[in-house]
Amino acid sequence: MSLERINFMSVPIDVCSPDNLENEILELLAKPGTKQIVFLSLWDLLKVKSKGEYSECLRNASLVLPVSKSILSGARFLKKAVPVRYNPFDAIIQILSILENHYKTLYMLGSNKKTLEKAESNVRATFPGLRIVGKCVGYYSKNIEDDIIQAIHKAQPSLVIVSDGIKEKNCWSWNRRTRFSSSIFVYYKEAFGIFSGKIRRISEKTYSRGLEFFVEVIRNPFKIFLFFPYLYYIFKLVLYKLFKDGD
Repeated sequence: MSLERINFMSVPIDVCSPDNLENEILELLAKPGTKQIVFLSLWDLLKVKSKGEYSECLRNASLVLPVSKSILSGARFLKKAVPVRYNPFDAIIQILSILENHYKTLYMLGSNKKTLEKAESNVRATFPGLRIVGKCVGYYSKNIEDDIIQAIHKAQPSLVIVSDGIKEKNCWSWNRRTRFSSSIFVYYKEAFGIFSGKIRRISEKTYSRGLEFFVEVIRNPFKIFLFFPYLYYIFKLVLYKLFKDGD
């Protein structure tokens, strides 16, 4: 099954089955230049403007994978092809397994020194055949950024995982895309926190039911106010259904 990209509320989203993910990753590795995988949440989708760096980042991303159940139900409501929902951490595990099986390399960027070192240790133990060619903490001072970019360029890692401590998030690699050689970049804020054991993973049962929002509210009660953006999303869906059904 080949990859299908749909236009959902003017945002590109890829319909990619987990069984086809390995082929997609290997095809990306064979292409020159900077590539990017984006995990798209409902809240990210609502932040997309017609113009702007994040919008450009999404339009040019190699893979845009939805992580919110509401995006799937919205695609179904608009009678689009329904994409597969991904758990970001599980997807990263799958990608690392693919890279290990093909003797590829990894660079780790983000988090603080203690968390990053523990995450690196656990990744090495879990994926012994995967070569880690470098790492750098997040929250770095601007004057060392050129050194970080040069280090990644020279190492030419197959994959760069970008985690917390990188202010521009997905747009970090997009804004510097001409300064890298042939790496795939993927941003997931909690990646190193989970790998290090600092952050507890949301259970698969909770995630599959689409209840991870309530876990986030328990961690941060102020997220209950995301209910209002959700109502705005429903309103936008209805407008698209009525006036932009062919979009």
